[in-house]
Amino acid sequence: MSDTQHTVQIEIPSERMILSLFGPNDTHRRLLERRLKVKLYARGQKLSIYGATDLVEFAHRVIQTLLGLIEQGQPVFLHEIERVMGIYESEEAPDEALDSSVGDEGDLSLSGSIPRLVTFDRRTIQPKTANQRRYLELITQHDITFGVGPAGTGKTYLAMACAVHALKNHQVKRIVLTRPAVEAGEKLGFLPGSLIDKVNPYLRPLYDAMFEMLGPEVATKAIEDKVVEVAPLAFMRGRTLNQSFVILDEAQNSTKEQMKMFLTRIGYSSKAVITGDITQTDLGDRRQSGLAQALRLLSGLPGIAHMELTTVDVVRHPLVRAIIKAYDADDAQQEAEKKEKRRARERAAAQRDSGSTYRGSEPAQRDSEPAQRDSEPAQRDSEPEQRDSEPEQRDSEPEQQD
Repeated sequence: MSDTQHTVQIEIPSERMILSLFGPNDTHRRLLERRLKVKLYARGQKLSIYGATDLVEFAHRVIQTLLGLIEQGQPVFLHEIERVMGIYESEEAPDEALDSSVGDEGDLSLSGSIPRLVTFDRRTIQPKTANQRRYLELITQHDITFGVGPAGTGKTYLAMACAVHALKNHQVKRIVLTRPAVEAGEKLGFLPGSLIDKVNPYLRPLYDAMFEMLGPEVATKAIEDKVVEVAPLAFMRGRTLNQSFVILDEAQNSTKEQMKMFLTRIGYSSKAVITGDITQTDLGDRRQSGLAQALRLLSGLPGIAHMELTTVDVVRHPLVRAIIKAYDADDAQQEAEKKEKRRARERAAAQRDSGSTYRGSEPAQRDSEPAQRDSEPAQRDSEPEQRDSEPEQRDSEPEQQD
């Protein structure tokens, strides 16, 4: 690290942005100074960064990204600052992990294809990474979209935001939320209550997202009026979903038959978003995930899109990204060990097969040796006969002479 002290000044469009960056009672400022190991000073619309040269350059990149988020209209909280700094400190490419496009509230994307998504309390929902932005674009442009990725990447949340936006703008008449009723690694048995009470524990994540988008009162009324329908995947058979925005969550727990059944429910003027994480299936080792098969079979079909989100798109607690990476590394190591053991077994089997072939040729050689030995006495037995015939020939010679 360089000992040379350096100062960089940034021109800020408005003092309001500096106040948002520093946070209430300068809480954000103290966090930035502690983590970035620099000093931040603001005077008017100028922000000064003072510290070691290499640290100032790094801090300048982080602060420019945060100012871009503020200019987009996104509220910047402590966890968002931690996330941005964590991405820059990691080995991942910041351009892939951060959505650096800046625009006004009316046009939140460079392409203009992403709608303005607002919650019931007027909070603007915006993609936080480049992949999330692309995910929203695919949902807008395609009738069926697969969103696959680890936990915390916003797959279901962003899909729900698009569904609420479509409902408010009268693009669809209802929202249908569904997911397989599969326990996560344990058997809960028969749950008490009515059918709704039995399936509610499995559909709780969808309820949470919907209540955050619509608010408790509006969401409850929408469910009562059947404008928003929440149902387990098994109840989708035989239905045709016209003018609907359908979200299938936790699709990795659907079977091949269930996935085919769901995809053939889509009717006219409808959209479907299928989300899931293939690495967290609860179907067991003997049953193939319907999501994995659908991705393999339907890739490249017109009207169907597939977005792969990664750990760089995780927007939960910073530790979530580290936890996912640790599990992924362990899974990769175990898979490599399995492949090595399988190759070792194949090599051992090949050696056994080649050894048995070599040993099998030896008895044939040994069997041919007695046959050769048996033929030798026959040859020796024929020799006396030849000798016995010689006197007869000699006896016949005097007769010829007489």
